[in-house]
Amino acid sequence: MELPVLSLVTFIPLVGAIVVLLMSSENEKAVKATSTVFSGISFVFSVVLMVAYNRAIPDFQFVERASWIPQINVWYYVGVDGISITMVFLTALLSFMSVIGSFGIKDRVKQYFALFLLLQTAMTGVFVALDFFLFYVFWEAMLVPMYFLIGIWGGPRREYAAIKFFLYTLLGSVAILLAILAMYFSTTPHTFDIVELGKTHPFAPGLQMILFLALFLGFAIKVPVFPFHTWLPDAHVEAPTAISVILAGVLLKMGTYGIFRISYPILPDAARDFAPFLAVLAVINIVYGALVAMGQKDLKKLVAYSSVSHMGYVLLGLAAMTPTAMNGAMLQMFAHGIITGSLFLLVGVIYDRAHHRDIDGFGGLAVQLPIYTGIMSLACFASLGLPGLAGFIAEFMTFVGAFPVFKTIVMISAVGIVITAGYFLWTLQRMFLGKPQEKYAGFPDLSARELVTLVPLQVLTVFIGVYPWLIIDFMNSSMESLSHFLRGV
Repeated sequence: MELPVLSLVTFIPLVGAIVVLLMSSENEKAVKATSTVFSGISFVFSVVLMVAYNRAIPDFQFVERASWIPQINVWYYVGVDGISITMVFLTALLSFMSVIGSFGIKDRVKQYFALFLLLQTAMTGVFVALDFFLFYVFWEAMLVPMYFLIGIWGGPRREYAAIKFFLYTLLGSVAILLAILAMYFSTTPHTFDIVELGKTHPFAPGLQMILFLALFLGFAIKVPVFPFHTWLPDAHVEAPTAISVILAGVLLKMGTYGIFRISYPILPDAARDFAPFLAVLAVINIVYGALVAMGQKDLKKLVAYSSVSHMGYVLLGLAAMTPTAMNGAMLQMFAHGIITGSLFLLVGVIYDRAHHRDIDGFGGLAVQLPIYTGIMSLACFASLGLPGLAGFIAEFMTFVGAFPVFKTIVMISAVGIVITAGYFLWTLQRMFLGKPQEKYAGFPDLSARELVTLVPLQVLTVFIGVYPWLIIDFMNSSMESLSHFLRGV
């Protein structure tokens, strides 16, 4: 009997959450250690998954399938292909780093880590589910822990941010649910099987467009696509550091992943018709997000709006539908996760010391915090697309793949690169250059725990920038297969 690796990666954190809930609230060190162990085990199994994955096969691997609710033809059906394998690894990696990064939590420690582990299971489940019912259960299960993690452990406006996040995402979830039900009742026999629907795509073009728009509403809110983006800055600013990492690194990717996994394979006619509109939304995200980021004085809000901009590149790659552009979009999803995850961790580090995030309130930190300055500079350069780092190759592939399809839109989108470079360099100048301020003279540089969370992400950022094929090789066969199907090649 083969080891059910996907179920282990998905549900080990849930087991950890149950164990943590059974522990004493007073023994905070044991709670943190237990949470780290369970999240770490899940991460180890995700590495095993990556090593054992056959990159030459575009079809699903490590498939597990068992009847769950036979009365309505619901299955426990999970598997990974090139679209999901890197997202499963990214989720496990960032969750593990975030658990370690959450050791500074002092209030209701047991409840925090139990909710976080539950969130990890829900996020992983979204990326492995191949049954619509199972997919929706995981999609909704993610809302509850995230709502409480922001609403209880967040900043001064945490209740507002948590409710706004919940309502926006719930609106999208309702649209997705209606689309799922419509697909279920439009097939004979009725099925929730995502893979089967992707093979037969049995819906008429008119119905496809209605279904595509309903699904897109749900996925667009999660990305977030303009104008559904306004929940993101509030949620990021008020969320604890580790939750901001998860929001930017994993949750935003679920929207574009949903388009890759569900909308494109099942609704190809609507996808082709909708592609130009998606490209227009992409360029708005890229340029608008960058311009708004440039106007921010709060460091965390700047990074939040930079995520709106960077997810625009993923939309552009999706819209182009060429193998190169789609590979670039998937690589951007992964690269953005590790780069922006680093940036939010770094924002949390300086906030813990200065108790503010006002960019203009710093200055000369390079002298006082040299290690922090070096890592922050590397993360900023990666985010602005410096060659040799992960962000560059993802954006470059997206532009190369999209240019033959959307020449004007790609040229306008390139302006976003210049604006992004502008606001990151301006931020580095204001925070780290100039005369050191005496009030920050006693600040300690990065601690060992902080380095443990940051160094692996920096190593990946450099390694993927130098050798991008390490990640592209996992997704290439699935991306080529999907691209050829969409374009009728």
